[in-house]
Amino acid sequence: MGIICPSYLISEPLTKPRFNKVDTYSDKSFITKAVEKTGASVVTIDTQRYVKTRKSPRNNQLFIDPYFERFFGLDLTYDNQPRVEQNQGSGLIFSDGLVMTNAHVVNGSDKVVVGLTNGKKIKAKLIGQDFFTDIAVLKIEGEGPWPIAKLGDSSKIKVGDWAIAVGNPFGLENTVTLGIISNLKRNVTQLGIYDKKLELIQTDAAINPGNSGGPLLNSNGEVIGINTLIRSGPGAGLSFAIPINKAKKIAYQLINNGKVIHPMIGISLIDESSFEENNNSVKVGYVVPNSPAEKSGIKVNDLIIKVGNKDIKKSADVISEISNNGINKQIKILLKRGNKFISLKVKPTDITNLQNK
Repeated sequence: MGIICPSYLISEPLTKPRFNKVDTYSDKSFITKAVEKTGASVVTIDTQRYVKTRKSPRNNQLFIDPYFERFFGLDLTYDNQPRVEQNQGSGLIFSDGLVMTNAHVVNGSDKVVVGLTNGKKIKAKLIGQDFFTDIAVLKIEGEGPWPIAKLGDSSKIKVGDWAIAVGNPFGLENTVTLGIISNLKRNVTQLGIYDKKLELIQTDAAINPGNSGGPLLNSNGEVIGINTLIRSGPGAGLSFAIPINKAKKIAYQLINNGKVIHPMIGISLIDESSFEENNNSVKVGYVVPNSPAEKSGIKVNDLIIKVGNKDIKKSADVISEISNNGINKQIKILLKRGNKFISLKVKPTDITNLQNK
């Protein structure tokens, strides 16, 4: 091996190297620095639930931990054995005494205890939870000061960026895994979940049972997502997180209002692609009876061309426009039915009103 250097340099014996050994070995990786910024704000969430029947999950393709099967209503068997069900997840202190986690972590719990990284265990109460976005907020019953995580901006992340998952899988505090952002807007319908309202960050950073509700960090140690689920079985190794911008918006609605409004018109959507014409379209797959969509005249197999002023290319465009419109005013929708274009107006309603019909 040849070394090219200016002729005026003076060589020295290798037995007396001039580099500083302390500096060489003390350099911290960006992963270490990122975790040091946020690690103290990551908490363990222990829950107790008093049940009269034992629930044992069967085989399924998507899960994060026992909470997940119950939350998403997956296939269960029953054994009549009264007992106390204890489970564990992760969470994040994002404001003074307030913890953000997944709704499926705390859903149905009778007792919640937050564990800090210094070993303290403190009771917490549920402020609110939103099943459709899988976000819940807890209030720690005690006085701080509390270590608070720095929330980032999930709209600025890109595919290929570093992703650092932090949580407490299997009760092992502050476990860290590293990967990259694989996809930014993974619709949960692509994962076989049809009753939730989520577009997720996909990463190959390993998320294990008990990581649910913990943070996904960028290389600067800022929270860019809330870890929510993994895929097991075929396609294993895929992990998903709720973008922090969405999670933060939901969390503050829960704090201020105790609930979250989800504008809906009562239709299911199907994304279709035409390779011959090289375009995408969104078709109505189902219309909820007595819903705003049915009342306005929307029918199954209608193609949605435009919602408001937005040209529709994928189902996420429809959901976004209706959500931004709210429930207090009508929105224009342009449809194509056969060879005819049809323009109509629909006033969205909260999703809970559709469930009650």
